[in-house]
Amino acid sequence: MGGYTSEYEISLKSGSVVVQHLNKTQYRPYPVRIDKKGWTVLVDDTWLPIDQKDFSCGDLTFDVVFNAVHGAPGENGELQAYFDKRGVPYTGCSAEVSALTYNKSKTLDFLQPYGISMAHRMVISKGQEIDTKRVVETVGLPCFVKANQAGSSFGVSKVYEASELLGAIAKAFQEDDCVLIESFLEGTEVSIGVITYEGKVRVLAPTEIVSSADFFDYAAKYEGQSEEITPARLSEKQLKNLNQAALKVYASLGMKGFSRSDFIFVGNIPYFLEINTVPGLTEASLLPQQARHAGIPLSELFEAAIAEALKK
Repeated sequence: MGGYTSEYEISLKSGSVVVQHLNKTQYRPYPVRIDKKGWTVLVDDTWLPIDQKDFSCGDLTFDVVFNAVHGAPGENGELQAYFDKRGVPYTGCSAEVSALTYNKSKTLDFLQPYGISMAHRMVISKGQEIDTKRVVETVGLPCFVKANQAGSSFGVSKVYEASELLGAIAKAFQEDDCVLIESFLEGTEVSIGVITYEGKVRVLAPTEIVSSADFFDYAAKYEGQSEEITPARLSEKQLKNLNQAALKVYASLGMKGFSRSDFIFVGNIPYFLEINTVPGLTEASLLPQQARHAGIPLSELFEAAIAEALKK
């Protein structure tokens, strides 16, 4: 749990929920905090340093890693590559898939040939000259400006006027060196979990997002400024189209373990926004809500992820 990004505190909450719900007669969980100062493990109420050469702490070694690190290095492939080199199994997808999916624009480019609907978009890198007129011509107004590699809506702005673009882009650059700008889509926003559970890929019931904010930003996600309705209020046709699209995204990317993908409906067509490969796991997070609706307790959800990791 932890990480190197603005999602650090959220990850600590997710990791704590995992520790809390694991069956202590079957597992002996050790919270490991990853941060820029170093890696530490909680042993007998004391935080001790992890030896990063072999991921150990004295005589203590680990059978499997439950990855609850949102953002870098847990969601961008760094931790996965580290554990691959040391032969330590971990939950979730591979280093290669993590590296791809953490990059929003590259994920969209990868999925484009699979016939998945998406908003118009463009990418701006730090240091590149910004032509606001070209931005408006490409994506229109209003539009969304996002940090290309960030989560939890950090660095996201909804822009209504061309005069607001430079400020929004500067805000996104605080999170990443690359900015993704997408056209605004008017419609119902949903988030849908697709997971590998007991050896099978399973699509969960989607959650409809009704935000009292202008969009599903950080406050809407974590400070109660949104209504989250599971299952989403969709027609049979919309639900069928959404399930097909979510499954296609999961399979096309070569996903494993948990995922949560965000879509916006325009009519009956779900437009893909992004995928989270280490989704929030707190009691209030969307994936646990969807698992509960499917009759899967958190303890079983987490233990299934560990069992899947150990099969590797």
